[in-house]
Amino acid sequence: MRLHTLGRALPGILAVLLALVFAFPPVAAHAADNADYESWNQIVDEMEDILDDSYAIYGEGDAKAAKARVDDAYYGYYEALGFEKTVMAHISGDRAAEVEYNFSFAKRAMEEGRSDDARASLDTLVRLLREDANTLDGSAGNPFVAFLGSLAIIVREGFEAILVVGAIIAYLVKSGNKAQTRPVYIGSALALVASVALAFLLTALSAASSANQEIIEGATMLFAVVVLFYVSNWMISKADSSSWKSYIEGKVQASVSRGSVFALAFAAFLAVFREGAETILFYGALFSGSGEESAGMIWVGLGVGLVMLVVLFVLIRFLSIRLPLKPFFMATSLLMFLLCIVFVGSGVKELQEGNVIGVTSLPGLPSVDLLGIYPTLETLVPQVVLLVISVATIVYQIRKWKKNRTIREEGETR
Repeated sequence: MRLHTLGRALPGILAVLLALVFAFPPVAAHAADNADYESWNQIVDEMEDILDDSYAIYGEGDAKAAKARVDDAYYGYYEALGFEKTVMAHISGDRAAEVEYNFSFAKRAMEEGRSDDARASLDTLVRLLREDANTLDGSAGNPFVAFLGSLAIIVREGFEAILVVGAIIAYLVKSGNKAQTRPVYIGSALALVASVALAFLLTALSAASSANQEIIEGATMLFAVVVLFYVSNWMISKADSSSWKSYIEGKVQASVSRGSVFALAFAAFLAVFREGAETILFYGALFSGSGEESAGMIWVGLGVGLVMLVVLFVLIRFLSIRLPLKPFFMATSLLMFLLCIVFVGSGVKELQEGNVIGVTSLPGLPSVDLLGIYPTLETLVPQVVLLVISVATIVYQIRKWKKNRTIREEGETR
């Protein structure tokens, strides 16, 4: 197949690969894990016994062993049996984050010798788990609920990836580099393939230690932040039409073909890769938590969600051509900066769940999973720092544009 033919066919190939990704079933791993349980409440019963045991051990003066028992409930049940992902699919990501942080709050209280706070966190945790189990057991076997859960997963998880890939493709087309979109499509396709491999790897690691899974996911997100920040900064530096004209006329197009386009393609790869493996695992939990009569509606929800994402991609890809150059470049750059801030919060949260980073609670602050905002000092501080850096970068570029414009105007008047 010739390269130009491959380039035209890549969007279709991506769609086929996406369908194949979701046809792979790490689903069976979750279904097997849940085979011994008739309901989510039965799982919560066992988790409650473990959490009570952890507090009893803590009362005997062994905080380390008590924290290990809390981890047993989290990794061995909430994570390994797909409880977390089923809650995210059927209830909300905010609710899952609230539950996860109560595990962390209980361990932190034990570590610091705050007995009353430890007991309160464990009681709150059991209450939240019981409420979620009642909700999930009540909706089990409902085809419409399965459809909505499936639709929510693919739209929520695919939205960020489509935004990144669509914006990068539109950016290259609008800047006169349509021929360079091929590496971005290839990077996205490779990410889908890599997502399948990572999903199986994470499933295997989960069986040994779910902490490894959290660490890998967190590290991937933080690495994506670095790449996306570079890309967003590169884009905004070319937002001024005169800067872009100078960039092209300066005959440095070769650098677009090599370094910059590689960075754009790599950003697309990371965006898809970050979402792909997690999405597969979400569907595994969804299938295992639904009856056979609901399986068909899960696939329908997936199909409808994919169509919605394709429509979003087409809108970004083609409507952006009508926008003026500078506003489009600015909007694309701001989108990348925003996603960096979201990814930082989510990445740190994953590392907290993997016991790599501590948890300092900020009571009263809600979780906003969609924006990567969580009620801890460790997640918010790097977000604020990155926000300040992003604003400073934008202000610097705007001043640079004004300075260059002044120099040009002075040169024209002479």
